[in-house]
Amino acid sequence: MNFVIGSAEEFKTGTIIPIYKPYDWTSFDVVRKVKNLIIKKLREKSDEKIKLKVGHAGTLDPLAEGLVLVCTGKATKKIQELQDAPKEYITTIVLGKTTPSFDLETQYDQEFPISHITEKFVQDSLIHFLGEQEQMPPVYSAKNINGKRAYSFAHKGEDVEMRPHNITIFEIELLRFTLPEIEIRIVCSKGTYIRSLAHDIGKSLNSGGHLVKLIRTRIGNYNTDFSVTLNDFEKILSTL
Repeated sequence: MNFVIGSAEEFKTGTIIPIYKPYDWTSFDVVRKVKNLIIKKLREKSDEKIKLKVGHAGTLDPLAEGLVLVCTGKATKKIQELQDAPKEYITTIVLGKTTPSFDLETQYDQEFPISHITEKFVQDSLIHFLGEQEQMPPVYSAKNINGKRAYSFAHKGEDVEMRPHNITIFEIELLRFTLPEIEIRIVCSKGTYIRSLAHDIGKSLNSGGHLVKLIRTRIGNYNTDFSVTLNDFEKILSTL
């Protein structure tokens, strides 16, 4: 455990808690859990009514895991600054198959050949994703369309017009080549959809691709080396 805090009262003045979000949890689930644990601890220390601001910087999909920064008290004022910081991800992509959601949320809809794909072909293709570019968000996303989330239209089978937005890929690196899987490290700007990137990488290889695993390893100066699990955080609170 690397997160250190002197007393429970510090949560009221303001802290940034680097939580490792587990798979199949929403970011809101994490915030709610952390807030409930802190309030429970503060109630042990005082009979006064507890008011506590808690928020997070940067949403992670339920099917992703990794770093979520939970901010409390006055530290919630730093949320926008943290959201704007570059982020690092490690992603596993399966080539040769696509899904409507670009990940495992939906079933396969198309298959493509992969016998022509070599490690050098992948490395050469990734270079073209560096720098500023326009990216199309997935239809199965929380993108706001006319006051509703895009996924609400997608789940009903309704057509929705998605518009591209500007992103920047600062670094992209092939970590593993074991077809049909490739593993990639990405450092990117806010608003980057790694699922869309997985889909686009598949197309660039004259095939298809979808994301099967995603770990966020860094937000700005915070990384998973100094994060704590929810169980670890609960243990820390028990010592205060």
